[in-house]
Amino acid sequence: GVGDGYTRNSGVSVRASVQALALLEGPWNTGAQAMNDNLRVAGLIPLVEPYTAMGYAQAGGGGGESTTLSTITNVSAIDWVRAELRDGSDPASLLAVRHALVQPNGYLIDPATGDDFIQFNVLPGNYYVVVRHRNHLGVMTSVPIALSASAAEVDFTSSATATFGTNARKTLGTVQLLWAGDVTGNHQVKYTGSANDRDPILVSVGSTTPNNILTAQYSTRDVNMDGTVKYTGSQNDRDPILVNVGSTTPNNTRTEQVP
Repeated sequence: GVGDGYTRNSGVSVRASVQALALLEGPWNTGAQAMNDNLRVAGLIPLVEPYTAMGYAQAGGGGGESTTLSTITNVSAIDWVRAELRDGSDPASLLAVRHALVQPNGYLIDPATGDDFIQFNVLPGNYYVVVRHRNHLGVMTSVPIALSASAAEVDFTSSATATFGTNARKTLGTVQLLWAGDVTGNHQVKYTGSANDRDPILVSVGSTTPNNILTAQYSTRDVNMDGTVKYTGSQNDRDPILVNVGSTTPNNTRTEQVP
């Protein structure tokens, strides 16, 4: 291996490669038409991917990918994201995982090399491509994509790229974004009721002190990914959850469209 958590020469000489783009709603800056990199600026992005510790399943040699501060800085990393390949005949079957850094413009970056494409430890073939994030709802291509050693582009920021399920992404202007607000990591955005995503934010700042602000946070409760956890006031982390289930329908839920 090359220090990024998996062995590149484990019998797969030609690997399925993807040039993927995805935008996260939380840090999206409509004026700049790019994602804010507050977590990077504050030095909060960990050097090892966070998804293994969160209990995400690994496959195809994924898990434990690491990066360096210089790579994070050089690519203006927004955060770690998770790319998955699913079986072309069974989209619920996870075959390979690679964790990557995502740039302000949505390009997924290899955390070890800085390349703007991801190599999976599986042979070329037809795979569903998935991108997920620790507090956003993931997305998957609507059909299997033919992947080879030459990286195929999968642009989840474009409405021209069809996605699996219904309303898998949020439309803002001309771009498509991953839905923000999955604070609990249960692949659902929920504002009220049991296992909702709002209460953990309140508990974090203090149930009796809702105006508290937690600073220097790398947390799933930081929905807008500005490095702070806020329950009230401007730029709080609670409102995006309500907006995404429907401001007038707070009992609604929104479920990730990945099997």
